This record gives sequence, C-alpha cells and structure tokens, in this order.
Amino acid sequence: MKFIEKFRNKIARLCIFPRHYCCICDKKVGFFLPYKKGLKSVSAFFRVLNMVGSDVDNFSCPHCWSHDRERHLFLFLKEMGLISRFKNANVLHFAPEVWISKLIQEQLPASYVKADLYPAFPDIEKVDMLAIQYANEAFDFVIANHVLEHVQDEVQALSELHRVLKPGGLAILQTPYSAKLKHTFSDPGIDNDEARLQVYGQEDHVRLYGLDIFDRFSSVGFVSQVQLHKDLLPEIDSKKYGVNELEPFFLFKKA
Repeated sequence: MKFIEKFRNKIARLCIFPRHYCCICDKKVGFFLPYKKGLKSVSAFFRVLNMVGSDVDNFSCPHCWSHDRERHLFLFLKEMGLISRFKNANVLHFAPEVWISKLIQEQLPASYVKADLYPAFPDIEKVDMLAIQYANEAFDFVIANHVLEHVQDEVQALSELHRVLKPGGLAILQTPYSAKLKHTFSDPGIDNDEARLQVYGQEDHVRLYGLDIFDRFSSVGFVSQVQLHKDLLPEIDSKKYGVNELEPFFLFKKA
C-alpha cells in the first residue's frame, strides 16, 4: 500500500509540473510511459549498435496512448505540409496507427485503404505487401511506419510498393536501423523468437538494418527525399515531445 501511495504522489507531482507535450492530443503531460521497461529492456548489444528507432523511454502518451512513432510522423507530416495533400488522394496505409489513420480520414481522401497481413479490425483489409492486390499506379501515398523490418522479402515488398504508387507519389517508410552497422544483416539460421529477439531486437523482426538502408530502399526505383530531424524540426525539443531526434523522415518519391 505504501508503494501505491508513493506512486500516486509521484504522478500527482508530475502532473502539476508537466515537462512534456503530446502533439497528438494537444495535452501537457508529466511523463511519457516507457515501452516495457524502457532502456532497461534494451540489451547492451543494441546499445553499442546505436539503434535508431523508437524512444523506448518515452513511448506512450498517458492521455491518448499515442506512441512516439505516431507523434514523430505527425510532426514530420505537418512540417512538410503533407497533411493537406491527403485530401482527394488515394492512400494505402500498412499497419495503420489509430491517430495517423484518424488524421488521414479527416482530410477526406478519395480512397483510404488500411492494410495489414493480419487484420485486427473489420475496417482493415487483408493485404500481403509481397503481393498487393491493387493495380499499377493506384495510390498517391503509401505508408509503412515501422513495417519493413517485419517483412521476409524486402526487395519484393519495396517493388510492390513502388509498383502501386503513381509517378510523383510519395512513400513514407519509417524503419529502425543501426547507425553503427555499415551493412544490413540477416541470416536464415536465426529462425526462432529468442534468436530474433537477441540478434534483431524483436521477436518478429527478420533483419537488422544498417547504414545501407537508404540505398536499399532506393534500389527499386524510389528517389530519396529523406530528411533529418535536426534539419526538418530544429525547433522541436525531442525530450519534450517524446520523439527520437536521431530518427530521420523516411520519405521517398516515385520518379
């Protein structure tokens, strides 16, 4: 009981003196909730690899439960003036996040396909990224926010995303990677959950991307429009907003 009381008091103090801000629900917050145990859950192996991805210490908003990847993507979209471009556009969105989906739908797109290989809700369509059932040049935007690290055949998936995108269309492909590794790493011998957790960082990841990630994504014909957080969002305090300032905006264009 003493522990619970101390925890409640801590939350109360943090709420009185909020240090953070959620750009999704527009609320000041005392703290963001960690993913699992935050950095304590990250192995020493991944710390020395300088992984660029989620901010596991500042993951979820305690008000709206948006996670850091949603907040960061929202900030990128807003700064680039892309939100209004969803109006009357055709959008294909893999593993659709709740708040980004709501944002897109509010812009009244011409069509909006929420896609997943294993749909969890009736409004999400079953779509295999390796064999997308839509015609060539069907979409103005394709979005895959932290998805490609889960896909077995990366080249096939990227080729399919490129195929269904209209010329001049944009692909948003946020993906975690190591800023230490020169080359992306995968091995067929890493074939069970524990091995994938130890080597790739998560049980359902199938590779560990390195600094060649941008060239790999461009290899199917995408033109890189990638921008760094420090260049695109120099006024955004990453700690206050609960985002990872090392994560770039993975924006690619179909020429």
